[in-house]
Amino acid sequence: MNEERYPTKEELYPIKKKPHGGSGGASGKDQVLDQVNEEEMQIHTDLALEARESCGEGQEAGVRIEESVHEASGVKVTWVEVLDEEGQRAIGKPQGSYITLEAEAMAVYDEGRHREIAKALAEYVRKLLGGFGSPRSVLMVGLGNQEVTSDSLGPRVVNHLRITRHLSLTGEEEKDGFRISGIVPGVMAQTGMETAEILRGIVEETKPDVLLVVDALAARSVSRLGTTIQLSNTGISPGSGVGNHRHSLTEDSLGIPVIAVGVPTVVAAAAIVYDTVDALAELLEAAGSGNAAEAVDGMSLPERYQMVRELIEPRLGPMYVTPGNIDERVKLLSDIISEGLNLVFA
Repeated sequence: MNEERYPTKEELYPIKKKPHGGSGGASGKDQVLDQVNEEEMQIHTDLALEARESCGEGQEAGVRIEESVHEASGVKVTWVEVLDEEGQRAIGKPQGSYITLEAEAMAVYDEGRHREIAKALAEYVRKLLGGFGSPRSVLMVGLGNQEVTSDSLGPRVVNHLRITRHLSLTGEEEKDGFRISGIVPGVMAQTGMETAEILRGIVEETKPDVLLVVDALAARSVSRLGTTIQLSNTGISPGSGVGNHRHSLTEDSLGIPVIAVGVPTVVAAAAIVYDTVDALAELLEAAGSGNAAEAVDGMSLPERYQMVRELIEPRLGPMYVTPGNIDERVKLLSDIISEGLNLVFA
């Protein structure tokens, strides 16, 4: 009886020959890295925390990270600070502050616990606002498509905010309070306009001090879907999470500071399969099955991800996956975020 043979790395991930002559002594890994566009090998995530986790050891220069637990709510808080251009290159995120709040309780209905999470959210939003002085006029923007559940977070949040700008203009409310306006600009397929174009017009006309944008994000890990909120003071690129890059909403593009609040609601299908391949390699290695484990283990993280993409995307396309109960999760998260923001601007 012949001994079972596991495929080699080359069989699992065949290397296509370049059309022109190259160095005959290049290793298989070097050939792969030469062929594949660097951006395509990145495991995409909108979360700075996950981008930081993907960095290899010794590649964290220019990035500072602080972890804590919010005492009242029990929320895990991770503050990632991208300090300079070196840090920006390391994790692929603009310079600035990224605050991640994590709690599995976000995905389960618990009114008391959600109130405490909303208070924690309000506390960190105030900290980011404080970095821009004392803004009083805030334009709230709900990005996304209300017709697509996983992309409806932004519109749902804005629909539950206390809008007050019109009251301050008519004298019905104290002029010393916050002046909150809101807009749900829709998506380009609905309006024929870039979100950045719409917002530039509104900013020019109403002259808010700060823009606060709420949007759905893409995560690297399934466990963070609907259980994580990210705050940042660097702005946002609508649609980037699912590869649909639109004009960025930043202080440079709009002329006023931009705070972004986001919740991951989707994850790339290739990332899920990548996790499966990674787990399989560990299992085979633990069982002493050498060749298959060695083939996968010999690849870098980006190479593994790219291998999975090449295997599944020709058949499935660049698919993104969302939990089966996404409607419930989006509703819970939109309630938490809107309650937290109303606390900030009360």
